[in-house]
Amino acid sequence: MSVTLKLGVVMDRIESITPYKDSTFAMLLETQARGWPIFYMQQADLYLRHNQARATMKSLGVQDNSESWSEYGDDIDQSLDALDVILMRKDPPFNMDYIYTTYLLELAEKAGTLIVNKPQSLRDANEKLFTAWFPQCTPESLVTADADRIRAFLAEYKDIILKPLDGMGGTSIFRLRQGDENTNVIIEVMTRPGRHLIMAQRYIPEIEQGDKRILMINGEPVDYALARIPEAGEHRGNLAAGGSGVGQALSERDRWICQQVGPVLREKGLLFVGLDVIGDYLTEINVTSPTCIRELDKQFDLNISAQLMDVIAEKCQK
Repeated sequence: MSVTLKLGVVMDRIESITPYKDSTFAMLLETQARGWPIFYMQQADLYLRHNQARATMKSLGVQDNSESWSEYGDDIDQSLDALDVILMRKDPPFNMDYIYTTYLLELAEKAGTLIVNKPQSLRDANEKLFTAWFPQCTPESLVTADADRIRAFLAEYKDIILKPLDGMGGTSIFRLRQGDENTNVIIEVMTRPGRHLIMAQRYIPEIEQGDKRILMINGEPVDYALARIPEAGEHRGNLAAGGSGVGQALSERDRWICQQVGPVLREKGLLFVGLDVIGDYLTEINVTSPTCIRELDKQFDLNISAQLMDVIAEKCQK
């Protein structure tokens, strides 16, 4: 039996997206194809009044056109719980404004609206640190603000990656090898110095074959991953850092990692998640606004957004 849902989306300016590779846009195209009305919001449109989470939202139409892809309707000021489901697709930085937004969305959730992903779990599951809940899947890692601990980690593994806990798209990620004359200054800049927690991980040479993005829908993997292969001389595979995306079927190890992580994602209400896997190792669990839908759809003739919307429709009918 078909169902019609009122769907809201909290995202960055839709005018600023690149439609042919934007995963949120793919979700909106599928939503419209089902005849579900779309209501568009930015973070600043949300507010609290009389203990009710509300927003000034716009009705939205979309079309798969690289020249003109969205059209607004009239402004509508209404309670968030007037919507059946809200996609929280605001890109990082994951800052205090983001956290305040999750509190408002949590009020809507309490009133009966499905939020994707669950607001509390967005706060709980830092995209770098959440991997520590799955030590059987991860490379050797260290989280610290202490320079001496980082230098000792470097001395032990000789070749490491340093990354901030709040970044996205490969920003501010450094590869550090023993003997690098910039070691001290890199550590100082990243830890500010000694006041800011960062993550160090053992360098995984298989990055040359790609940083695989595996999309998880309600704890189950899409059958294909997008291996984001770094440019020559680069250690980051992120598409935003110039990497190229090559689709591939999941390996046996990939599926094992998904089996380890999937039940926890379901338990936490994390319906749409992107796992990052390099070689045999889980390196990140992306819960805020994971990407790569459109690339995988195109390469393998999939409709990943339809899989997600089927799950959303089922949950809203319960």
